[in-house]
Amino acid sequence: MARKKAGLGERHKRILKFLEKFQADNGYPPSIREIGENTNISSTSVVNYYLNQLEEMNYIERESNVSRGIRLLRNLEGNLSQAAQVISEMFTVPVIGRIVAGEPVPVPSSDFNYYDQETGIDIARSLLPPREKTADLFALEVQGDSMIDAMVNDGDLVVMRSVSSAENGEMVAVWLSDRDETTLKYFFKENGKIRLQPANPSMKPIIIDNPAQVQVQGKVVLVIRRLKG
Repeated sequence: MARKKAGLGERHKRILKFLEKFQADNGYPPSIREIGENTNISSTSVVNYYLNQLEEMNYIERESNVSRGIRLLRNLEGNLSQAAQVISEMFTVPVIGRIVAGEPVPVPSSDFNYYDQETGIDIARSLLPPREKTADLFALEVQGDSMIDAMVNDGDLVVMRSVSSAENGEMVAVWLSDRDETTLKYFFKENGKIRLQPANPSMKPIIIDNPAQVQVQGKVVLVIRRLKG
């Protein structure tokens, strides 16, 4: 079923109109079946075909691992949809441990099958940075105050994306293989060395002469504050 010409066809337009109205009315995206029923498309595979095209044209974003995982990015006029700003669909991120010195952080597998739902935290998709995928996210509880000036306090949760490399200035969880320690710091690669910079003026940076001893295990994408009584 190849498209004969570029641009939005009538079915694309009907789907976009329905997506925007449904999300504005309900606060979450519709299912593929609901889209078909309300746009006079009887086949869910045909709905999926048009959704894939809309994603290619950057009108929507889809996530296969999230129920109703359709995010409206632009409306028919090409503007950012108001509905896209208020989507409140929830998904669960596994809380897999604490970021402390000691054992390496157990970075989860891609399907997260090993963890119990009770160890997870529910997060609204709209809290994440634009286009952030949820498939590789996990959370750690912070112990210590090395990042207090970055508004990351003892007991807070950091939501991280599983990565194996980092850019200068990114906040990451790393395992220091020579020390058998984990730590949460700002990452800098300078003159062939690694500087792990705390956000606490009372603490000194950690300088690693051999970059091979630093294993990046996650990049912070969201901090969840835990208020203390």
